[in-house]
Amino acid sequence: MLHRGEESTDGSDGELTVPMAWLYAEYIADELLRTGDLMPPTSFEFRAGRDALALTVFLSDTDGELSGIRVVTQLETWLSLTAYDQPWQEWVRERLAELACAAAEAGRPAPDLDLADEAWRWLQETELLAPDLNAVPGGAPVVGEDEGPKVWTPAWQLGLPLGHLAIHLF
Repeated sequence: MLHRGEESTDGSDGELTVPMAWLYAEYIADELLRTGDLMPPTSFEFRAGRDALALTVFLSDTDGELSGIRVVTQLETWLSLTAYDQPWQEWVRERLAELACAAAEAGRPAPDLDLADEAWRWLQETELLAPDLNAVPGGAPVVGEDEGPKVWTPAWQLGLPLGHLAIHLF
C-alpha cells in the first residue's frame, strides 16, 4: 500500500516495474563477450560490445519473452543482424521507435526501453580511439598493437564487430 506522498514507479498499485528483459539481454551479451575473452571486462571496448549485443538481443525479441532455452536458437539471428554488411544502426533506430510507440499506446512505463535508449545514446555519443583500418594498405593492422594511425570511432562501430565475433566464438 502506498503512503500519502509516495508514488508508484509505473502508475499502478505500487508495483515496481523491473526491467527484466533488458537485464537479461545484458546478461546474455556479457556472457557471450566473457566467453570470447576478447578484451578486459573493465574496458570501454567491452562495454561497447556488451551494449551493442544487448541491444541486438533485446530488440530482436519480437515476442517479448527472452527464454534461456532459446538463446542457442537465436545465435544465427544475432549473427545476421550484427554482420558487417547489415544496416544495424538503422534497424536499432526503427525497433526503438516501434517499441516507444507501443509503450505510449499502452500508457505504461517501459523501463526496459529506457535502458535500451540509454545504451543506444551512449553507443552513439561516445567515441573510442581505434586503429584506422582504412589508412593501412589492404586493411591489415600494423605489426604492433599500439603502432599505426588511430581514429576516433563511435562506440557502436567498435562494439558491433566485437559482439559479432563473440557470437562466433561462442
